[in-house]
Amino acid sequence: MRIIGIDPGLRCLGWGVIDVDGTRLRHVANGQILSGAGDLAARLLALHQQLSAVVACHAPQAAAVEQTFVNKDAAGTLKLGQARGIAMLVPAQAGLRVAEYAPNAVKKAVVGVGHAEKQQVDHMVRLQLPGCDPAGPDAADALAVAICHAFHAQSAHRLAQAIEAAS
Repeated sequence: MRIIGIDPGLRCLGWGVIDVDGTRLRHVANGQILSGAGDLAARLLALHQQLSAVVACHAPQAAAVEQTFVNKDAAGTLKLGQARGIAMLVPAQAGLRVAEYAPNAVKKAVVGVGHAEKQQVDHMVRLQLPGCDPAGPDAADALAVAICHAFHAQSAHRLAQAIEAAS
C-alpha cells in the first residue's frame, strides 16, 4: 500500500510518501510545498495545485493528515485550518480515504513519546526509513504521519483477521 502523509501549513505544507508491505516500510519521496506571497486565496490555490501534482505523480492509495491544534492566535489557527482543508480536499478529490491523527498520536507512534521534539521525530523517521533525507522539518513530520497511518492500518488489519478467525 502506498500512503501519503501530509503536515498542513499555510506557508509550508510538508508531504511524504511511503510504501508499506506487511511490516516493511520504504521511503518513496518527500518534500515541502511553499505557498509563496500574495493574498490568502492565491496561497491556498498554490497549495492545491502543487499538492494535486504530488498526488498525481506518486499515486498513493491512502492519505493521512495531521490534525491542527488550537493556539492562542485565533486568526492564525483559522488560516491554518483553511490550509488543512486543502490538505484533506486534494486526496479526497483523488478518491482516497483520508485519516486524521493528532500530533501527539503521530509522535507516540513514531518516537514512542507523545511530546517528542521535532529533532527526535526527524531522527526516528530516518531510522525507520533507511536512506530517507527529509526536505525539512515539515517533510519529516509528514513522513511521520504516513508511518503512523501505516502502524494503525496494520493494527486494524490484524484485529480484523483475529475477529474473522474467531467467527
